[in-house]
Amino acid sequence: MALVEVKVPDIGDFDEVAVIELLVKVGDTVKAEQSLITVESDKASMEIPSSTAGVVKELRVNLGDKVKEGSVVLVVEAAGAAAGPAAAPAAAAPVAAAPAPVAAAAPVAAAPSASGPIEIHVPDIGDFKDVAVIEVFVKPGDSIKVEQSLITVESDKASMEIPSSHAGVLKELKVKVGDTVNIGDLLAILEGTVSAAAAPVAAAASAVAAVAPAAVAAPTTVAAAVAAVAAPAHAPGAPTLGLPHASPSVRKFARELGVPLEELKGSGVKGRITQDDVQTFTKAVMSGATQTKAQAAKGGASAGGDGAGLGLIPWPKVDFAKFGPVERKEMGRIKKISGANLLRNAVMIPAVTNHDDCDITDLEAFRVSTNKENEKSGVKVTMLAFLIKACVAALKKYPEFNSSLDGDALVYKNYWHIGFAADTPNGLMVPVIRDCDKKGVLQISQEMSELAKKARDGKLGPAEMTGATFTISSLGGIGGKYFTPIINAPEVAILGVCKSTMEPVWNGKEFVPRLMLPLSLTWDHRVIDGAAAARFNAFLGQILSDFRRVLL
Repeated sequence: MALVEVKVPDIGDFDEVAVIELLVKVGDTVKAEQSLITVESDKASMEIPSSTAGVVKELRVNLGDKVKEGSVVLVVEAAGAAAGPAAAPAAAAPVAAAPAPVAAAAPVAAAPSASGPIEIHVPDIGDFKDVAVIEVFVKPGDSIKVEQSLITVESDKASMEIPSSHAGVLKELKVKVGDTVNIGDLLAILEGTVSAAAAPVAAAASAVAAVAPAAVAAPTTVAAAVAAVAAPAHAPGAPTLGLPHASPSVRKFARELGVPLEELKGSGVKGRITQDDVQTFTKAVMSGATQTKAQAAKGGASAGGDGAGLGLIPWPKVDFAKFGPVERKEMGRIKKISGANLLRNAVMIPAVTNHDDCDITDLEAFRVSTNKENEKSGVKVTMLAFLIKACVAALKKYPEFNSSLDGDALVYKNYWHIGFAADTPNGLMVPVIRDCDKKGVLQISQEMSELAKKARDGKLGPAEMTGATFTISSLGGIGGKYFTPIINAPEVAILGVCKSTMEPVWNGKEFVPRLMLPLSLTWDHRVIDGAAAARFNAFLGQILSDFRRVLL
């Protein structure tokens, strides 16, 4: 038995390429030519095969490491003393395959200058034949730069992008997804002038040509033997491998944005992930419509999660159908978004709720008379409009309720934007009325009516649901007595209001019927203490009992 170091063969003009996938582990038995790792440059990804057979004793590279020709990939225990010398001829074949991506990155040089129609052909892609076109990056009418990728082709061992050797406007594309191409095949016809950048391209092609003869020099019998013992073809996108089925440029784009490609579902041919898929996923995450697995784990458990992020026991998995008939319906987008936010807020905020009642008998009489006076205007004043004005007065008196936590500091906001929870067919939404301190009850009522209608119609924009400093959740039109609303972070308090009822109230001499409004104030105990919350509720009740106090 002999220990043999398996090194990175000649991979052409590439230097310091990243290891993006490990295909074996210590203890595995590998065959000659079996793929060990996948490396990637900006233009190509390729698998590095083993030059000898044996058992993996030591892995010398990790994901994210940079390797180049001669870097030790792993150490195998090979059978027989001949394992070392045998590695030399065996390694010749991989060298023949490895320059393929290099050639793809170095197109055939063009004449120093030319104009008019320019034909773009498939450059020397090494020993590969009939490689499939799996992605097309351009379309007729596009302006093409020198070295801009036109298509992606894929063999069993590598995927590579074929760049343009000229600059110009694409007049005709000669290939489509699913076609197979070979060296010299016509890819596209451009109209333009050859760029001066073609000179360094020619130099790069010469460098590749210097490497290629050594690779081709391997006897054809060895090449045939390699083909016979090669490991099964790499199947990009197969779940067992973990390598996302995407071109190198798409993977690079995803890395720059921090997008986990393994969580994307490709829309391209055979499920291939495209740049549009990455952009769509990024927009969905930014809007809150979806979460990455890392976000979900960080945010904690949910009804569909397992609680691992909080160290909780797993969520119960139950086959409900065995107990009786069931019907499964996917949650709407709004409920998914709000559910994740509510869970985070409920878990992270140490919330306490104060319950109280306030006398709104006189205020309700004033509201009814106001509506009668303004019935021709079409504006209907609700109790919520009065609540908003009363809350602004209370927030000004107790400014910590109008603040937000920022690390170890409190940010006190000198504006008063009030959000109100709106029940819609698609779920709970919270429109925001801005600068409530500068608006009267009639104007607030009108804006509230308009925003509520937009919410029900699903036409609220993001700007109309952000920036609130305090939120009111009213169940007055439905019923109930008290409830505990969840604070809408980064706010530090929320007011819950239920349906008012006529109750007998002792006035010192007798019981008299009074219209009482239940209030439920939930507050963040990191910012507010119980005494302050009690004072806020009491002050709010005083204003609602005698609305003239709002002027003081």
